[in-house]
Amino acid sequence: MTNVQAGRRRPPSGAQWMISGDGQEAVVVEIGGGLRTYRADGTDYVDGYAEDEICVGGAGQVLAPWPNRIRDGQYTFGGKSLQLSLTEPVRNTALHGLVNWLPWRLESHEKDAVTVTCDLMPQPGYPWPLHLRTRWSVGVGGLRAEHEVTNVGDEPCPFGFSVHPYLQLPGVAVDDLLLRVPARSRILVDGRLLPIGAAKVSGGDFDFTEPRRIGTAVLDLAFGDVDHEPDGGSSVTLASPDGSAKVRIWGDGSFGWWQVFTGDTLTGQRNRRSVAVEPMTCPPDAFRSGRDLIVLEPDQTWRASWGIHPGDQQ
Repeated sequence: MTNVQAGRRRPPSGAQWMISGDGQEAVVVEIGGGLRTYRADGTDYVDGYAEDEICVGGAGQVLAPWPNRIRDGQYTFGGKSLQLSLTEPVRNTALHGLVNWLPWRLESHEKDAVTVTCDLMPQPGYPWPLHLRTRWSVGVGGLRAEHEVTNVGDEPCPFGFSVHPYLQLPGVAVDDLLLRVPARSRILVDGRLLPIGAAKVSGGDFDFTEPRRIGTAVLDLAFGDVDHEPDGGSSVTLASPDGSAKVRIWGDGSFGWWQVFTGDTLTGQRNRRSVAVEPMTCPPDAFRSGRDLIVLEPDQTWRASWGIHPGDQQ
């Protein structure tokens, strides 16, 4: 069941699957299997895109089998030298994986939950088949996404994962948001936003271990050395200057990195309008560095979950 009626022009993001419950509402889309909208009690906490728009800036997309960038699209794995398509030509990189523009299939649809799947077939640059499955749900605790990715091939394969939601507090400018990122280090990048080192954040301009105004900071950074909560996960928070409004995004222990992007390279009305906060399993260029790279064995399934808590919900 979808929201697309017979005879109506098909949206650029394909079928639209709405879920709702306990004052929460979200729309998951066919193309990319990602999150187009999410609101709670009438407040839009995700800066998504309209039904008649093409997804902009990776908004809400699932990023697999790698997040972020791979330098020159080149890497070596299992003794093979591989070349990916350069999907970010301006920086000569392979960006955000291979499933974010693929159609996902509906497995089940309930009032408050939808499950979608995608089969990534072997291709030049990534000759391993994967089966991806995501269950999106909403309820008292906010939005929750549960991901499964299975290597359905005969050989081990490299793997990384992220998602790309843009968070906002309506009426609060990015500069005025209080940001908290529980990370002790950040990746240093070159002009192509590719890793060249790492640095501690303590006491510096990028130390957001305690809530701090973003101000004029231009962020497109991966934060690591994450402080984990008792359940093994971690979370990033955005709040209004007086703390009366906030939104928290959490990831379980599978996500050891957070990418934070203040949208400065987006054009038009989307420029610096919201903050992308991305839970990642590995830093940029992990296919080359091997840092926190997951190796999926044949028939192995990787599982992880993350979610968004509106307001003061925990």
